[in-house]
Amino acid sequence: MRSSWLSSIPELASIPGPIHLAIGVFDGVHLGHRAVLERALREARQQGGNAVAVTFDPHPARVLRPEKAPHLLTSTAHKIRLIREIGIKHILVQPFTREFADTEPAQFIRDLVAACQLREICVGHEWCFGKDRAGNLALMAELGKQLGFDEVGVPAVQVDGEVVSSTVIRRSIEAGELAKAGRLLGRPYAILGTVVRGQQLGRKLGFPTANVAAHNEQFPPNGVYAVRVRGDRTGGEEWKGVANIGVRPTIANSAGERLLEVHLLDFSSEIYGDDIEVTFTRFLRPEQKFPSLDALKEQIASDAAEARQVPLNREAFQ
Repeated sequence: MRSSWLSSIPELASIPGPIHLAIGVFDGVHLGHRAVLERALREARQQGGNAVAVTFDPHPARVLRPEKAPHLLTSTAHKIRLIREIGIKHILVQPFTREFADTEPAQFIRDLVAACQLREICVGHEWCFGKDRAGNLALMAELGKQLGFDEVGVPAVQVDGEVVSSTVIRRSIEAGELAKAGRLLGRPYAILGTVVRGQQLGRKLGFPTANVAAHNEQFPPNGVYAVRVRGDRTGGEEWKGVANIGVRPTIANSAGERLLEVHLLDFSSEIYGDDIEVTFTRFLRPEQKFPSLDALKEQIASDAAEARQVPLNREAFQ
């Protein structure tokens, strides 16, 4: 069966059962999330059913606590890509509104049961849901007995004695601890963004850059990084590149906005409007102001030469 991106609970009826749901915000799709998703996928395969990931857009905090909403580890589009790479073909992205947030926990579960041939719900063992976050694993167990489905609370995953969580990973990235973030994610940290038109100064310097508009993702500290990049027009292949995060102090940037710019090595195709995934593989140097554009050009050439030496297929951040 082809993969599907659903946007409402009733659409679950289009997926043949038995259905094994993995439910969560899944920001980052880190090792803890993978444990939930892989449990649902494994059980679905063993029982001849289908696994469906259920997640939410926007992040619930942006609706319930907008003033405290964190930067994301993964945009919704990026999250869907990562979940599909695990092997789950069907994803329900439930719009998270104030009205949906006021749904009683039991009603949310009953709506899921009514929509599909539900066999199992997998969640993190401390996951709460529904109005006032009143729903929990105990309520699901009670409803499961009544409505004929199993519930699974997947234990927390620990790495180096620390519980894996989106909050810990977000703080690690913000602090520049990308190696630690990678261990908790189970992959190097990456940002998915859309290539937009900039001032095209890089092209004039001989190093054309892709200006990447991120979707509220958490940026690492300002600086220059070796990266690898893939997108719709890279044919599924990854390309080496150099990324700059910062305010471009050598060039006028009156807004002081933090920007993500990427120069792809040995790649010349036009990619305006494309989504590209930028994976950070090595920190090269802090961002700095140069006395002239010629000095900046010389440094970019040095950065590109260094980035070229970073193996393309490496898994860990250096």
